[in-house]
Amino acid sequence: MANIVYPRAHLVAGGFPPGSSAGHDHDYARLRLLTLLDERQIPASVANDFADMEKWLPVSRLLVTYVAGPYPVAEQCARLKSWLESGGHWLALHGTSGGRAERVEGLAQRRTVRTEHHELLGSMFLTHPPACRFRVDVRDAEHPVTRGLTKSFEVEDEPYFIEVRNLASAQVLLTADYGAKGSWPVVEKLYGSDTSLQSDGKTRVLGYTRPVGDGGVTYLALGHCHNPYSRMGRSTGVGSELPATFRGPWESGAFTTLLSNAIAWAIA
Repeated sequence: MANIVYPRAHLVAGGFPPGSSAGHDHDYARLRLLTLLDERQIPASVANDFADMEKWLPVSRLLVTYVAGPYPVAEQCARLKSWLESGGHWLALHGTSGGRAERVEGLAQRRTVRTEHHELLGSMFLTHPPACRFRVDVRDAEHPVTRGLTKSFEVEDEPYFIEVRNLASAQVLLTADYGAKGSWPVVEKLYGSDTSLQSDGKTRVLGYTRPVGDGGVTYLALGHCHNPYSRMGRSTGVGSELPATFRGPWESGAFTTLLSNAIAWAIA
């Protein structure tokens, strides 16, 4: 794939199956992300999934994904990897670390099925307890993505459990210790063990960057939002008292700073 020279972006935001919100307000997230791109005068194309990705990657320098279900299949991952190696950057948010999920007998939650896109992304979503307020620790305050943030900040969001692949090749930007709120034994029932825990037995990674050739990937686990339509027919979960409309991290100045920084760094 030719070297990328266009300072433009391709945004993928949507749920699965096509037309489904999959529990998220993709319209709101899409609007906020397009606004951030527009503030930097970055033109963007938009899609609901990865079906026509090969059309837009060659003319884009940045891929931004906010999805709940859609994921690039093996052939698309090969093209995406080639694009990244040529200098492209993938800013992946929230549910991008998910993908295909399978039912587990006796459990309401589903188990994420590992696919090629997790290896390319560098992480895989495991599960999360109900949304709550928790502290996020900034591990590298000098990195362009975290510049301007304090050493830690509080956010109301879904406390993600993600398994980071090849941690040695990643630069960890954000972590969290959920404390008692992070007690979620269902993760062990789903996977056998909680592979999101770091070596100290309490810390989990919520943001990182990793190089891929001349380009790279930035993943931020934060970003949940929903509206009444996207929650229709869904249980709020034990102990959850979320409002019908939830913006959580999107109302946080720290999250906005992270997104704006990540976009600027990727396009520079």
